[in-house]
Amino acid sequence: MRLEATTLAFLPRGGLGETEGFAQLEPTFILDGGPGFGVNVGAPVRFRMWSEGGRTTRVRHEDWDTLSDWGQLVRGLKLGSGDAPLTMWFGPLEEHRLLSGHLVRRYSNRTNPDYHPAGGIITAAVGPLYTEAFTSDVLGARLLGAELALDVEHLLFGQPAQQGRYTLALSAVHDWGRAGGRAPSVTLAHLDATAGMWLRPDHEAYLIAGWGGQPGEGGAWGAVVGAGLDVLTKRLRLRLRLEARHQRGGFRQGFIGADYELARFQAAGPDGLPLADSPFPDGYSAFGELEVSWDAVSYGGLYRHLNLSLGAETFSWGRVDIDGRVAMQLFARSLEVALKGLAMGTGKPGARYLGAAEVRWRFLSGKLYAMGTGGTLLFPTAEGTLRPGAFASMGLGVDNAR
Repeated sequence: MRLEATTLAFLPRGGLGETEGFAQLEPTFILDGGPGFGVNVGAPVRFRMWSEGGRTTRVRHEDWDTLSDWGQLVRGLKLGSGDAPLTMWFGPLEEHRLLSGHLVRRYSNRTNPDYHPAGGIITAAVGPLYTEAFTSDVLGARLLGAELALDVEHLLFGQPAQQGRYTLALSAVHDWGRAGGRAPSVTLAHLDATAGMWLRPDHEAYLIAGWGGQPGEGGAWGAVVGAGLDVLTKRLRLRLRLEARHQRGGFRQGFIGADYELARFQAAGPDGLPLADSPFPDGYSAFGELEVSWDAVSYGGLYRHLNLSLGAETFSWGRVDIDGRVAMQLFARSLEVALKGLAMGTGKPGARYLGAAEVRWRFLSGKLYAMGTGGTLLFPTAEGTLRPGAFASMGLGVDNAR
């Protein structure tokens, strides 16, 4: 069990030019039922202390004004272990990747500060077939996607010693654009082939190639070739991916990316259009992604001494997109520091930048901690534009387990 009490201020820098202050209480209950079951429930409740915009409601209305917002009560619900033929998970999506990652990669469904849905992920394995399906909002008509992967070696020659050496995968994603604010709908599809070149129990290297596009949109397609390396040991988890990409007709790999919940209203760039309607020049790009998770004592928990995730893509016509986050535990886990940032469309007019930081310092044997956080935000408006703002908070928390 955990309880945090903080003061919190939203500070919009444009539009209404107002400041709002809140007292925030955030209770959390976590139950670890072993590899096959776990539940984490709780949500921040913000009580208005002052508002220069004349609002009088006691609880911040934007946090609970739609059915989807009630999904924030579910922080995590796990059914089935990683080795089970069927698993389900519900909660917030953070840097979500749909298998091959060429349609959905590094996606978060909580980038919009006024939209708090619970996503869902289902995985299933039957013989040579493996599939993953997800929705960004289990309570609203929003983003839905799935990928079906076929183990070719298993299909042709029976159960292989190393699964997944040669696979073909088909993925598709559709966004209805109805929940979390109205935005244009979009449909995407992608075909991928993977060949494992070096497979061992704790590491593997592979090559990948693919082609995709927007069904019904003539000339909107893209191709990709690349290589990857995955390492999994008791202390270290590492994933490295390097790709060369070609885009035409407005389609691009990673269309559903780190800033999608904002870009679906207004994409980064000078035109100010939603991502589904925004022109995207034909050209080439180089993409790289690095994920590192390391723990000095290999205790097997979720929170490690170092978690680093970084993705970057540079385009032949001068644009660069970068997003990443790093979280560290220092001084016998007494100090926790987390930083995250996003820069979309750098090198061109209309670039988008977001950043945030959080610090927690534990004392009294780790049961009590002080915390502070701050950063920048973008608030979607009814007109489909994005209103810049900032936030800051500080307070105390207490829990009975780490």
